[in-house]
Amino acid sequence: MASTSKKADKAADPLKLAGMKAVIDDACLAAVSNSSGPIDPTNHTAFVKRLKAVQGKFPPVYEQYYVQPYIKTIVDLGPTKFNQVLKRDPKREGAAGLMMDLGQAILQHGEGYAKAPTRAFQEFISDLYDGFLSAADRRGVKQPDLGVIPPLAKWGNPDFGPYTWPIDASESFGVEAAVVNMPPANAEHGLVAWAALGHETAGHDILHADTGLQAELADMLRTNLASLGQGLSDYWADRIDETASDVMGILNLGPAAGIGLIAYFRGLGKAYGQPARLGSIGYEDDPHPADIVRGYLAAEVVVLLSFAGHTAWSKLIAAETDKDRDTIVLAGKTITAAVARKSARIVAKTLVKGKAKALENHALGDIQGWADSDEAILQAMRAPLRDGKPLPPTPGGKKLYAAHLVSAAVMEALATGQNLGTLQANLIKALNDLHDGNPSWGPLFIAHPGQMRRDYFVPAALRRLQRGC
Repeated sequence: MASTSKKADKAADPLKLAGMKAVIDDACLAAVSNSSGPIDPTNHTAFVKRLKAVQGKFPPVYEQYYVQPYIKTIVDLGPTKFNQVLKRDPKREGAAGLMMDLGQAILQHGEGYAKAPTRAFQEFISDLYDGFLSAADRRGVKQPDLGVIPPLAKWGNPDFGPYTWPIDASESFGVEAAVVNMPPANAEHGLVAWAALGHETAGHDILHADTGLQAELADMLRTNLASLGQGLSDYWADRIDETASDVMGILNLGPAAGIGLIAYFRGLGKAYGQPARLGSIGYEDDPHPADIVRGYLAAEVVVLLSFAGHTAWSKLIAAETDKDRDTIVLAGKTITAAVARKSARIVAKTLVKGKAKALENHALGDIQGWADSDEAILQAMRAPLRDGKPLPPTPGGKKLYAAHLVSAAVMEALATGQNLGTLQANLIKALNDLHDGNPSWGPLFIAHPGQMRRDYFVPAALRRLQRGC
């Protein structure tokens, strides 16, 4: 049996994408689900009663910065103004949508909705957010201007897919944290959608927390893309929020975020009765770049990562993107594939390596990146996640993060395409185990676990030696 397992592990090379069809079908299955999650509480009195009933069930840092200020805001609104907010935004796309999502996050955690998936979801987005703020990774870069704690997770609004209300939106309700949404079906299916959370949390939520960062990055793109003409400098710069979020998701999750984007969009296309492929048209009023250039951007970001397999993964992501390519039209202008790819290369280099004043003259790639040590941990976690076995010690004793587990699960899914529901359930269990040890969700007031580190005087090599005189 052991010999068979080793042969299976050796054959399951994610670069061969043997599981791509199954992953696409899994994403489609989640996207067509009718599961909408808990109904929004629209009666002010009942809503306040439920909120107060769960007050005290959160860690101290979330009680102070999220739960208490939100409840005070809702209480102060009173029934009349509360109803006015709901009436003015019947589709829940503005203030009412934000108000309900912030409140749903409190209720879902406090009342135990989908407890295991919710805790797993929370652990993953907490890890992504804290990773960008940790003292070890952020040397020489001040803390963001907004956002004290990681976002709170919630389920709902399946038609909108994964999304976030960043900190500059949530602070209008007195809340000092973002909220991230996932469709409820993704608690059991659509594993690859979890890779999209790097875009939301490590992307949007961080970008909106640093005042002036987006504008500075957009100006850098306009300058560096100007020579290409064809409106490409404005096209990319005007979509800086989505563009930079893609980049930051890959910096945090590695190539899983890039190839995962392709699989996810193919699954969504299939769910909506379209071909299971990336779209080649970027509409002028769409804040997202066209799918096809997002694929190219992913390839160009991956090649800038430091792990040994970056070239192979970059070529694969570009090849998968090319498979779906049709005539590329961006904001009404037809662009050749060569120029589209070149623009993506410039965008990637600018956003990964460009020094920003808002980051104390550091680049995004200086703070986060995917290294050989991350890849080694990913590979070590694939088989245990597949088989539901206890996680082994990490190679070299490196710290295990939620991002490693999600990337490992996505890669295992793409490698084999087998038993995806079981794989996702095993991932959720493993993330719950990590969440059990997350100090931010314990009784102490800890905003960022990544800040909790010793600064040693004695070198590490000497500390590892056996003592004796």
